[in-house]
Amino acid sequence: MASLCYYSSFNVIILVATLLLTNPIDCFGESNQEQEAEKTPKLLFVIGDSLYDPGNNQYFNATEITRQSYSWPYGMNLNHKKATGRASDGFVIPDFIAFCLGITPLQPYLQPGADLAHGANFASAGSGCLDIHPGVMNLKMQLSNLKKVAKSLEQNLNEQKAKQVLKGSVYLIGLGANDYFEFNKNHPNASKSERIKYIHMVLGNLTMGLEEIYEMGGRKFAFQNVGPLGCLPMIKQMYPQLNWGCNNDLLIVARMHNRALSNVLKKLALKFTDFKYSIFDYYSALDERINNPSNHDFTEGKIACCGNGQFNGQDCGGDTAKDFYNLCKEPDDHVFFDGLHTSQRANSQLADLIWSGTPNITGPLNVKQLFELP
Repeated sequence: MASLCYYSSFNVIILVATLLLTNPIDCFGESNQEQEAEKTPKLLFVIGDSLYDPGNNQYFNATEITRQSYSWPYGMNLNHKKATGRASDGFVIPDFIAFCLGITPLQPYLQPGADLAHGANFASAGSGCLDIHPGVMNLKMQLSNLKKVAKSLEQNLNEQKAKQVLKGSVYLIGLGANDYFEFNKNHPNASKSERIKYIHMVLGNLTMGLEEIYEMGGRKFAFQNVGPLGCLPMIKQMYPQLNWGCNNDLLIVARMHNRALSNVLKKLALKFTDFKYSIFDYYSALDERINNPSNHDFTEGKIACCGNGQFNGQDCGGDTAKDFYNLCKEPDDHVFFDGLHTSQRANSQLADLIWSGTPNITGPLNVKQLFELP
């Protein structure tokens, strides 16, 4: 039986209606009434960039980095056919994780009156572990907003109960790509030692953030590592001198980051014996779909559904690009929706791996197992 994380575009619409109108069975095989009977709820908190952003940046002044996803054709496969600020034709990865929990997708934290009953999504397109872009919520600001939620829990419950909620919750984190895009742009001829130094800065900031969450009470962390940055349609299109091939410098720094991230988490687990974590090997999962799309029910792995140029790598949607971009008929056939972001169908598959993937792709625990922990 397929995981609840995976749905076709049509089934996603049916699922949302079902979640709103019925009392579904969640991925643990328990009804919502049984969950509600638990004394301590387990929430989902999301920290990330555009791969996880459900529309937070709409509540900032639009910037060049993020404004395109506010317009058609972004959101074209959602039931209202309108852009929500998600950088996809439909739902993004945390939305599908929410489906697996038997809840509707978390609203943008910055949305006025956002429902925080099941957690909060702080992700912001263009963000990084470092303060690389103005006008977005980088890691520091996302952590600041998480602290506000923790403070609210203390006020509504009490300090002890709030700590228990934070301890039982899962923190889904996907950051790093934008840090390395920025570094590569500013230092195209960086040496290996310079790259290593920068990776230490990125992971140093992330580590400090994790220790802050731990101090608040967080114990269960789920990470998506950095993808094959040099093989994304936009990046390949930016370097025609490479004969439309992948940018090896970005691939190298992504792999270096991922190895270092794994080591950092192992050290944290030794330092804090109750620190539990999951790493989803996004690099390998996405690379596999790029190079072998037909093995995963796609027809196109390298050319985006929406955009312009050799790989449809740029200028999808947005007011300034109106009438100047290509748009495929079936986004579900493509791994990528635009030059940097995966399609809703790809997101559902990736979320399925995060939720219940085996240790060779998501380990040492998967997110389902993290939620099952006390």
